[in-house]
Amino acid sequence: MRSRLRKGVLGTITAMAVALSPLTLAGPAEAHSGAHSVRKLVQAVSGKNVKKHLYALQAIANANGGTRVSGTPGFDASRDYVARKLRGAGYDVTIQPFEFTFDGYVTPPVLKRTSGEQKTYTYGFFSDYVAMQDSPAGAVSGTLQPVDLVLPPGPAANSSSSGCEASDFAGFVAGNIALMQRGTCSFRIKVDNAIAAGASGAVVFNEGQEGRTEIDFNPVLGGPGVTIPSFFTSFEVGDELAATAGTTVQMNWDPIVETRTTYNVIAQSRKGDPDNVVMLGAHLDSVQEGPGINDNGSGSAGVLEVALQMAKTRPKNQMRFAFWGAEEFGLLGSDHYVTSLTEEERARIALYLNFDMIASPNYTFGIYDGDGDAFGTAGPAGSDVIEEDFEKFFAGRGLPFTATAFTGRSDYGPFIEVGIPSGGLFTGAEVLKTEEEAAIFGGTAGIPLDPCYHSVCDTIRNVNDRALDVNSDAIATLAGTYAYSTGSIGATTPAPAARTARTPHTHKPADAAG
Repeated sequence: MRSRLRKGVLGTITAMAVALSPLTLAGPAEAHSGAHSVRKLVQAVSGKNVKKHLYALQAIANANGGTRVSGTPGFDASRDYVARKLRGAGYDVTIQPFEFTFDGYVTPPVLKRTSGEQKTYTYGFFSDYVAMQDSPAGAVSGTLQPVDLVLPPGPAANSSSSGCEASDFAGFVAGNIALMQRGTCSFRIKVDNAIAAGASGAVVFNEGQEGRTEIDFNPVLGGPGVTIPSFFTSFEVGDELAATAGTTVQMNWDPIVETRTTYNVIAQSRKGDPDNVVMLGAHLDSVQEGPGINDNGSGSAGVLEVALQMAKTRPKNQMRFAFWGAEEFGLLGSDHYVTSLTEEERARIALYLNFDMIASPNYTFGIYDGDGDAFGTAGPAGSDVIEEDFEKFFAGRGLPFTATAFTGRSDYGPFIEVGIPSGGLFTGAEVLKTEEEAAIFGGTAGIPLDPCYHSVCDTIRNVNDRALDVNSDAIATLAGTYAYSTGSIGATTPAPAARTARTPHTHKPADAAG
């Protein structure tokens, strides 16, 4: 996901000493029957079988350039794998196509130090560097020439004016690659000045003060006219490149923006009340940079295995399982699905459960903050009940859990916007684990909950088996429970309450400032 808001900002950590009950089930007889069915379902959904789906998705990525991004053969093969499994289990399966703007690259980006101890840097918004928006294509190699850097950085932001004046380029050797530091002027001014000085490429790195060390989420150049490839790096990378005079680098940027077709996979049970639909979903696509096994092969695999095991049951409510396309381009698949429903069709959906990253290697057990008590943004009525039911699951196993912000950053966003009660689980992305979280959940403080988030290393090795198994059981527990009864949640969807506007999940959030 590419959003300035952190994915799953963590709230106050809690643990509830309450026993797992039949959750929302009604009378004693129904409770006994339903609880028995849930136990059988949870036993059938093993982490081992869930991981088999992850191995299959990894194999698909391996055979398709290391990615499963929407609009490519890797995603199409993932679609076919999921659809084939669901059809074989007896579901009515619909493949829903839609068009979207694919904004990516033809050949992988390159930023490589070629002198001294050679080093290849990692592309991506949570890695070492990104291409600036509006950077043209280009492949260049040459000497990196620092331009009026302030190292170490000054105590305040915008203490560097690197590249902001033509005079900063006095003595610049034409054909070199300009190395500049973020500061008092826009990125476009810096790059335009570099072009005027004869630079063949531009690398701008973050300034270095607290809050200005990582990659900027939207380093824009502000329209056409730039003639050299231009990258933005973290402070750490820029500082490293500036450390040795005469450093040589290789740059390559080969972008593509075009309309492509991708798909949602929707599977529906043949049994159950069609006027009370229980819906579960996960996005099936990865980013272009990697195979996306945790993000979001893990959620897709968990939902898929629950669906396959539930095919052997007789739900009282109709079950619907969705595998979304183009989530990484802005929740496009789920948004397309929800907007294509009539009001009557939306009203039949009792609730939606979303699972986006359930096996982060440095995980916490996060539950979407449906009642809003941790972050101040509640979901539609009934979302609080879903949150409480997930809490009961973890408390019943003696496991800690935490609230995750209900910001609309994943595929539940379009559902809550139309008033459908929603909830789900999340084990963390780029946010660093705190000392308190490490003490409670284990793992390592000071590193991301998923160190390979949106990176080439999000492979089958980037999965925590315990988190995968526990969360798959949680999915099975609530899916099995709601298949029998949605209790107070019901299928009558109220009109959307006044809410804080959902932060757009955009491929490149707007921020043109240098």
